[in-house]
Amino acid sequence: MGGAHWLVENVVQKNVSSWNDALGALVIGINQLGLSGWKPEECRAIGNEILAWKERGLLDAEGGENSARIWGLRLKATLDRARRLTEEYSEALLNIFPEKVQILGKALGIPENTVRTFTEAEIRAGVIFQVSKLCTVLLKAVRNVLGSQGWDILVPGDASGTLVQVESIVPGSIPSSVTGPIILVVNRADGDEEVTAAGANIAGVILMQELPHLSHLGVRARQEKVVFVTCEDEEKVADIKTLYGKFVRLEASSGGVSLAETSAKSNNGNIPLENQSNTSSPKSTSSVTVKNSDENQVVVSTEGVILLENVDTRISGAKAAACGRLASLAAASDKVNNEQGVPASFKVPNGAVLPFGSMETALEQNGSTETYTSLIQTIETAEIDGELDKLCNELQKLISSLSPPNKAIESLSKIFPEKNTRLIVRSSANVEDLAGMSAAGLYDSIPNVSLSNPIVFKQAVARVWASLYTRRAVLSRRAAGVAQSEAVMAVLVQEMLSPEFSFVLHTLSPTDKNKNLVESEIAPGLGETLASGTRGTPWRLSSGKFDGAVQTLAFANFSEEMVVRGGGPADGEVVRLTVDYSKKALTVDSVFRQQLGQRLGAVGFFLEQKFGCAQDVEGCLVGEDVFIVQTRPQPE
Repeated sequence: MGGAHWLVENVVQKNVSSWNDALGALVIGINQLGLSGWKPEECRAIGNEILAWKERGLLDAEGGENSARIWGLRLKATLDRARRLTEEYSEALLNIFPEKVQILGKALGIPENTVRTFTEAEIRAGVIFQVSKLCTVLLKAVRNVLGSQGWDILVPGDASGTLVQVESIVPGSIPSSVTGPIILVVNRADGDEEVTAAGANIAGVILMQELPHLSHLGVRARQEKVVFVTCEDEEKVADIKTLYGKFVRLEASSGGVSLAETSAKSNNGNIPLENQSNTSSPKSTSSVTVKNSDENQVVVSTEGVILLENVDTRISGAKAAACGRLASLAAASDKVNNEQGVPASFKVPNGAVLPFGSMETALEQNGSTETYTSLIQTIETAEIDGELDKLCNELQKLISSLSPPNKAIESLSKIFPEKNTRLIVRSSANVEDLAGMSAAGLYDSIPNVSLSNPIVFKQAVARVWASLYTRRAVLSRRAAGVAQSEAVMAVLVQEMLSPEFSFVLHTLSPTDKNKNLVESEIAPGLGETLASGTRGTPWRLSSGKFDGAVQTLAFANFSEEMVVRGGGPADGEVVRLTVDYSKKALTVDSVFRQQLGQRLGAVGFFLEQKFGCAQDVEGCLVGEDVFIVQTRPQPE
């Protein structure tokens, strides 16, 4: 087999059969891993995909898109998945061996150097090392075919600061000796973190793994105006490591990403993309007011349950109000087509709301109002490293013990008359889905519950109420200048869908601010795969608002999809299934991909026009029907 350069030359000549030996060897190696007992279903799925792409070869046409590029994107998704498999295997050995090897080596008098290198030698001696080497060569060749630099931009911009490496984004991870603006190099993320919670002086982030653009972490980074990129190229990672501890400049735009040492005097912090022509200054934290306008004035409702079409922001929060407006827009969307004749029609799941004041009523009925009020007063000024965790735990324990009144359950039973209807219980606070404070993923949603099991359903409602007082939620409001006593929670109850695909739409390109495109991120199964930051990439499509042109930007490679089994218990849990993308229409059927991209583009543009600004839209595909479950102003 030739090297990466030789493989690239053969693709240029449309001779991808030259890749067959390398791909065949990779399948053999992955099958060996599966036979060893290491994630056999994952190994089987990866092997099936590689064999499918090998057999498929380079097609003459891919829905009007460049066939070599589509071939490369599809293969890259599977190779990234295979490399992830090798990394997880190596991490497992590193978690098992070192401490035990050290104890055994000391007992047997083994030389210290031999003990120290044992785990590395074990990894390099096994088939996992050969699989990893093959993935490295093939990925380098694929990136060259695609013209990719190995970077992915979540939040564009220009930032400068000291380059600091940490394992994860958590409070206390940054050394206290580092002052001034920081560019953070992060080894791993689960997608649910908040950048500024780890330090208000973080100007940029370089993450060493893939991440969905619309994970909670990605959305929050955009709102916090923190430049955010990921890097997957091993050579560039090695270059980044040489800059640790130095003052650097990180530039990320549609033209690419650059990271270089610079003078601390030349820049001081972060410049958002839209302000790059201005002189930079350190970021400041602005407060978000939630109570001083008619729109955001909280009104406590005396009604136990409110139908979705009757809610508004004052009694149920921006999320529930947006869902209510979506319900009214759904009927109008049936009559709307875009300029290419593509329908913008969508549906909205049936729903209702337990409004603001429901939790407080439950506290009163439980005789706990005085205790709750005292805890809220104390938590306002609680020290982060002191009593905050204890107070948060006490508040959550108190609220989790509450139960919505039986009258509310009876009202919901009339709205959802079918006894075994699956429901999802969602947060709708007065401090989320606002233009200045999205709070994406900050509060809980509990899927797969049913009124036929009232105990589990009531517990789910209480869990959503209690999520108002997690440590992360309290600190997020404190950072935004919102008093804890001002935060209130309504609960949105909707019919649970069982989609084949879930998606999030940007009606304004987050990378280059292109107003003519709708960008889609799509995952198999339930949408939590996208939002939670599960390792892997979604399908990414770009759809022209005015010409209907669809471009494939990436293929999905999440290892698992989350689903709800129709015959399973309604216990608030979901099932995870291994995904084989050689059997997913969105990966193998270019016509379906183009049609879905056009449809999502039409829906996204319609909603942007109706809401009057760029939107982040969440939804899913059930059969041939597009459902929209949420829309919020897109962070600038």
